[in-house]
Amino acid sequence: MSSISYRSADVDGVKVFYREAGRQGAPKLLLLHGFPSSSHMFRDLIPKLADRFHIVAPDLPGFGQSDMPARESFAYTFDHIAEVIGRFTEVIGFDRFAMYVFDYGAPTGFRLAVKHPERIAAIISQNGNAYEEGLSDGWNPIRAYWKEASPANREALRALLTHETTVWQYTHGVPDASLVSPDGYSLDEFYLSRPGADEVQLDLFRDYRSNVALYPAFQQYFRTHQPPLLAVWGKNDPFFLPAGAEAFRRDLPAAVVRFLDTGHFALETHAAEVAAAIGEFLSAQERS
Repeated sequence: MSSISYRSADVDGVKVFYREAGRQGAPKLLLLHGFPSSSHMFRDLIPKLADRFHIVAPDLPGFGQSDMPARESFAYTFDHIAEVIGRFTEVIGFDRFAMYVFDYGAPTGFRLAVKHPERIAAIISQNGNAYEEGLSDGWNPIRAYWKEASPANREALRALLTHETTVWQYTHGVPDASLVSPDGYSLDEFYLSRPGADEVQLDLFRDYRSNVALYPAFQQYFRTHQPPLLAVWGKNDPFFLPAGAEAFRRDLPAAVVRFLDTGHFALETHAAEVAAAIGEFLSAQERS
């Protein structure tokens, strides 16, 4: 079994922490996490794929062990995060790679694909949305903040940063919650409790509207470049509905869509199934 290394890269003055495994020269796989997690969410997946792929999983700026610069000097927008992660791939020499995108990792990764389509070998979307029909009513409080950026609407979103909500995100839609390790949500809560982290996350809630505005551009990229895509989806996700996974087929007729009987953080309960699906999918791309 390939061991995992824990490294940091200097990306134009921002420290980006990342996990790395697999051998140099193997097909490259970039793993992009979501809210409110970090690359820790891939702790079970990486060992299952490291014998076949060169894997890198960064913590997004403001998350995990990566730098969380002051808001006064660093704009917490998805455009900016994607810019940093795009430069990160250049710094570490990831010139062409498949990418696994989840939650916030999806609009980050899709921006990379739109900007540099030649770098994307394939996409695995695990509850990583790019279609309006994939957004559930769970987004309504955040939508209210998009429409009116009032202090009251911003304050109302602090409920999404509580311990109870984080645990709920991990356990909602999971048939047997005893299978969900407390390690993930406990670590997320540690990072969320850092001074200033709440304001960073509220800024990103506000900016998420930019992702929805870019859905047509993401979809145009799919239609134009036809990247191989696997959508592997926790079907009980309270935020991103199965319709969002099915919608990929509208622009990518050859997309592979698989549903798992679990919630948002599918890797917490189905890492083995996801790894098997990824291995089969990427091996098929290599043969084609």
